[in-house]
Amino acid sequence: MQNKRGISQTFGGVPQGQRVRTATVFDVFDMSRVLIRSITELCEADHQGDPDQIAAWTANKSPEGIRQWLSGAHDLWVAELQGQICGVGAASPDGVVSVLYVDPSAVGRGVGTALLMQAEQHLREAGHHKATLDSTATARDFYLRLGWSEDCTPQVGFAKAKYPLSKVL
Repeated sequence: MQNKRGISQTFGGVPQGQRVRTATVFDVFDMSRVLIRSITELCEADHQGDPDQIAAWTANKSPEGIRQWLSGAHDLWVAELQGQICGVGAASPDGVVSVLYVDPSAVGRGVGTALLMQAEQHLREAGHHKATLDSTATARDFYLRLGWSEDCTPQVGFAKAKYPLSKVL
């Protein structure tokens, strides 16, 4: 893959049996499962196992909530490994990577990187020269390894601290 300056970027390739595609209404149950499992099982550093914080964070991650996302302005993708949905990503029209979650069973298999590359490419093609996102404590190092930079000090959110990050596309 080459960026707009023609510099090659290597991310280890897409693992065999993996693909990223546009999410559809038929995916909402699997997307909900991935989002809730990821938050509950992987984001302990953010919610410290507090059931109230987990409930607040996952409240809009139901199939019905995701149906509403699909009818909104965000572009949503799912990642599949061997035909099973194992990741969810989204970007907003204003250049924000708004969602990126991986199922615990797929961590370390390139799913998050593939979804992030999809979001970045989409935002580049939409004419954005810079992308932003609010990272969790759990995902912060992942984004920093992939060229994202911290914008300012963390902000305390409803259930977790947010780490504002950006990347020149």
